[in-house]
Amino acid sequence: MKITIIGTGQVGSTIAYAVVLQGLCNHLVLAGRNLTKAQGDVLDLQHTLSFCERPMTIESSAIEDVKNSDILVITASAKGQGKMASRMELGVANVEIFKKLIPLLVRNNPQALLVIISNPVDVLTYLATQLAGLPSSRIMGVGTLVDSARFRVLLSIEERIHPDDLRTYILGEHGPNQFPVFSNAFAGSERIADNPAHRRIFHEVTEAGFDVYNLKGYTNFAIATAACEVLKTIAYDDHRTMPLSTYFKEWQGIEDNCFSIPVVVGRAGIIRHLHPNLNQIEKNALGKSAKLIKDNINNLINAENNKSV
Repeated sequence: MKITIIGTGQVGSTIAYAVVLQGLCNHLVLAGRNLTKAQGDVLDLQHTLSFCERPMTIESSAIEDVKNSDILVITASAKGQGKMASRMELGVANVEIFKKLIPLLVRNNPQALLVIISNPVDVLTYLATQLAGLPSSRIMGVGTLVDSARFRVLLSIEERIHPDDLRTYILGEHGPNQFPVFSNAFAGSERIADNPAHRRIFHEVTEAGFDVYNLKGYTNFAIATAACEVLKTIAYDDHRTMPLSTYFKEWQGIEDNCFSIPVVVGRAGIIRHLHPNLNQIEKNALGKSAKLIKDNINNLINAENNKSV
């Protein structure tokens, strides 16, 4: 399997390191605008292989020379300026990057699955689906997978239960318009209550990414680990369930939108959409979130279209 990472900033480099440690492919390519940085990462990663169980070809490439990948992991992004209050701040610049990047990548890698990391991930996953001309099942954003993981970790501290034994999702936008699904949240078949303490934890999760970003200037470890969970599921055809950002024509009565919903993932990409029974609080949150997310999608993509006229 050939995995190519587009963008070799903090996130791309950390994903590459995790891919090598986990042995998720036999051919790894690092591609970015800064080819010197990519070459440096390649050498550094090659030096780790003697400590890894699986041999791997690791090389760098210019983006236009990336071809015949099985999976494209897209982390390319404009650089944030100072402290960040919203992922939408990267929107206009990253829409422009994707309009140039996606057609080129799909043309040279027609069989690839696309895993979108760049923010705002829901807008960019929607745009990538429009630009690529591929089935939406082959394009997915990591989305609220990382938010759900943060949620489980903080809940595990509160409940004193291992996070992997908690089953709870955050759905919607990877951003402020997300919502928890307490009606389907369980630990050992016992329901995780929708109470003030757990709501406080959810609100902490909504801000957690910004807390990390504003403390050290970027986030990389959690998002890289979440990305590798998706890559592993694809590589091993595991048919795992996870919340990922995906374009859909209709889900739970919401039409023509793109945000994180529960899906089943395997070698073919997103195999099916799951449809949990939501309570009225969650249905209301879904409707409100869906409208705000679609407004963001329309405003950013249309803003860039108007800019280029």
